[in-house]
Amino acid sequence: MAKRSKAYQAAAEKIAADVNYEPAQAIALAKETNVAKYDATVEVALRLGVDPRKADQMVRGTVNLPHGTGKTARVLVFAAGDRAEAAREAGADYVGSDDLLEKVAGGFTDFDAAVATPDMMGKVGRLGKVLGPRGLMPNPKTGTVTMDVAKAVSDIKGGKIEFRVDKHSNLHFIIGKVSFSEEALQENFDAAIEEILRLKPSSSKGRYISKATITTSNGPAVPVDHSGLRI
Repeated sequence: MAKRSKAYQAAAEKIAADVNYEPAQAIALAKETNVAKYDATVEVALRLGVDPRKADQMVRGTVNLPHGTGKTARVLVFAAGDRAEAAREAGADYVGSDDLLEKVAGGFTDFDAAVATPDMMGKVGRLGKVLGPRGLMPNPKTGTVTMDVAKAVSDIKGGKIEFRVDKHSNLHFIIGKVSFSEEALQENFDAAIEEILRLKPSSSKGRYISKATITTSNGPAVPVDHSGLRI
């Protein structure tokens, strides 16, 4: 285990042992225990009572955070013709078809989200080994395979986040930056949790959210009282 800095250890001591904090308290404590010297990201981690090996228990979706993420996402769009031009006008960072496909196939992944028109997916699908492991593969369920590429780009640039449960039943997402007010972080947290609760699989038995923490980049995790998350 890596040795923690004195600043981290001092921050961790502010978090009471065996206490699960209300979300508002956890957010305030996460901000207080931030050890980064930059505007760190505030993250949430959940343990879900689902079996992601079963297709009907895969929890995946998107949500538009009311106050954004505090980060301007870099968006790549696979499109041609008028759709490509619409993507550029909406602020996409990279737009193209065959040329861009070749660039990504060569290992280019310097972007945060990828969007594609349906007609491009036959070719984009071949990039699974490059995009899949990084969670960058366009998907109709998250609105990133669409003819309305301009809206997709605008949504992502405006604070839309994507979340997906991993093979260990953990789900991670960001709710903003340390510089955000506690109120803004709380509203972003509530919006994300509401959508995750809405997506609870009907086949999932027992408690849906079994563990929750809020933390900042490189900061200690603050346990959240998940019993108050309505389910």
